Order: sequence, then C-alpha cells, then structure tokens
Amino acid sequence: MSKEKRLFTSESVTEGHPDKVADQISDAILDAAIAQDPNSRVACETIVNTGLVFIFGEISTKAVLNYQEIVRNTVTKIGYRRGKFGFDAENLSVMVAIDQQSPDIAQGVDISLEAREEDDSLAAEEAIESLGAGDQGLMFGYACDETEEYMPLAITLAHRLTERLAYARHSGLLPYLRPDGKTQVTVELDDEGRPFRVDTIVLSTQHAEEITQKQIHQDVKEYIINPVIPASLLDQNTKYYINPTGRFVIGGPKGDSGLTGRKIIVDTYGGASRHGGGAFSGKDATKVDRSASYMARYIAKNIVAAGLAKACEVQLAYAIGVSEPVSIAVDTFETGTVSKDRLLEAIREIFPLSPSGIINSLDLRRPIYQPTATYGHFGRPSDNGYFPWEKTDRVQALLKAVQ
Repeated sequence: MSKEKRLFTSESVTEGHPDKVADQISDAILDAAIAQDPNSRVACETIVNTGLVFIFGEISTKAVLNYQEIVRNTVTKIGYRRGKFGFDAENLSVMVAIDQQSPDIAQGVDISLEAREEDDSLAAEEAIESLGAGDQGLMFGYACDETEEYMPLAITLAHRLTERLAYARHSGLLPYLRPDGKTQVTVELDDEGRPFRVDTIVLSTQHAEEITQKQIHQDVKEYIINPVIPASLLDQNTKYYINPTGRFVIGGPKGDSGLTGRKIIVDTYGGASRHGGGAFSGKDATKVDRSASYMARYIAKNIVAAGLAKACEVQLAYAIGVSEPVSIAVDTFETGTVSKDRLLEAIREIFPLSPSGIINSLDLRRPIYQPTATYGHFGRPSDNGYFPWEKTDRVQALLKAVQ
C-alpha cells in the first residue's frame, strides 16, 4: 500500500488584491496620523469597490488628515492609474465616516486598571507609561527554523512570488501584468514534518486583455517562478496551475470588493500557527491585536534564533483596560532544549508585556505600518527601520536566563 504524501499549503496575495488595497489605505491613514501626533488613537477600516473607497472607524488625534490625498496617493502607488481598470486614483469617490474613540474605551486605555487602583490622580506623563490594553483578546506569535527568516517555508515562498509579480509589473519586465493577483504554494513534508520539496504552485495574475495565456504561462515560469523557487525544491512531479480559470482581465476592486483585515492568515504564518482572530492594519499600537502579536513573534523568533527550539508558538492574552497579560503560554512542539516553565520565566524576565512596555520596547509610535500591509507582517528585514519585532537582539539574554 502506497504511503500518502503529507502536504501543507499557504497563500499570498499581491498589493493590488482588493483586500490588500483596503489594508494599505488603512495603514497609510494610521501612518499619516502618527507622523503628526505619535499618541494618535486609530482604528480605521476601509472598504473598496468599483470606483469607491469608504473609510470608517474611530480616530482620536491632533493630526490634520487629508483623507482624499492619502487615498489617492496610496492607490496610485499600487498601480491603479487607468480608468479602464474600473478603479483608478484620479476618478475615485472617497467617502469618510470617522468618529472619535469611545470615551468608555479611552478611560481604560489612558490609565490601566492597575494604575487606577494605585493612584487615581496620575499625572499625564505618568499615565502614558500606564496604558491599559485597548481590548480583550488572545494573540499568537510563531517562529521556526525552516527558513533564514524563521518562517514556514510555504508562506515564505508564496510571499516571494507575489513580491516578484509586483517587481515584474513596476519595473516593466512584464508590462502587461496588472495589480491584482494571488499565489499559493504546497510543500511536501518528510517524516519529521519538515518540507523538502514543492508539490504544487498556483499563481493567478491579472493581465492585459490582448496577452495570450500561453505567453503568460511561459513568462510566469521564466520570470516569476524560476527566480524565486530554488531549483532543489522543484522536480518533474511539481504541478503548476497558472491562471487556471483561463482569463484574469477584470480584477482589483472592480472584480471583487475589498475590506481591511480580511487576510489575517496571509498576514501572519500561512496557517502554520494558530491565530487569535484580530486583524492588524489600521490599528495603532495601543490595540494589542496588533502590538501584542508583534511582541509574541519577537519572543518566538528570539527563542528559535537562540537554538532553544526548532519551532515556537507564544500566546499572550489581555483584558481591556488591564496592563499586564492575563496569561502567557509557550509551545515548542517537543523541539525545546529547556522546559516550558523555564522559558516562561525567561519571557517574563526579558520581555516587557504591558502595552506601554511593548510600545516602548519596539518603538511603535512611528509611521512604520504601511509596508506591513503587503507580503506579510513577519519574516521581513528589520535593518531598514521597519519591522523592529523581527530583530534577534534578545538571543544572548535568553541564553543567559535559561542557564
């Protein structure tokens, strides 16, 4: 009896995918607010559809925001510049329905429950160091040693393919490409659960009407797939599905509506780790949906980089208005070199886990968020001033703590 192959699949989407257009607009608004007022409270959502961008949510800020300009600049940068796309920067209708943050929420975020119980008369400068969590919830961070980015291989390859599609379009390498697209990579796992080959590649790209599918298939293999997927992972049995519907001319917000926060698995670990359910884009760092997920990744990545596990998942959970997490959990999937109890002690000792501690530790009151809205929030270079949660600067501290 033949042995069933063990397969795992992850997907990515391009910057022109309607959900990602929405994410980028929300994060562009967040960055614009933080650039003027670092203490801005932002929970901004975006809907996109044919010829329409609708911005809604809660924003409390001293910043003066030109929503029309932010939206049109973002859409132009993505590449929707022609009216025939059904969605272009010049002819968009931009609608705005923004309120301020609820005072009931703000009172718990401004000063945490712990601080209020100690002193109800905290000065403003002290209060900013005593933030409560902006909501209840559970957040996960994950890392593994499958790639040099400490990310699962399937999602890493899927992201690199969508990045390559964008490069080929923006650079003029394949000028007939259009902004919308998706990729999906299936890897085969060995008996230890580690990927060793690519079984299937699915790639759908929007294109100009006059280009034949035969030409697209040839060009995608030559200029997109081959430069990205290592030849050692491909063989004669690898399957390729390129534009499997046979046509992808109508795309972007004309082809489908888009909404902020609808690609949370693309944004994280491609399904290789659990997800608490909260989205990231359009939320400032007082929202632990975002900031605590970044901290959990930071912790997990440093644990794996320190050689304390081959894979690590960290869960943090919070109560609204409360500063410290209500629980911390760590799982090394039987790959750890020290006990989970020792790891938990080290995590509490080394990593600040209150909203204020996370914000200060990772320097999150900066306009660094729009680049996160495409190609994943994790596994990205941290040496350009962005993605500070990707640093591995706590390795030595962890090794010392678990001695």
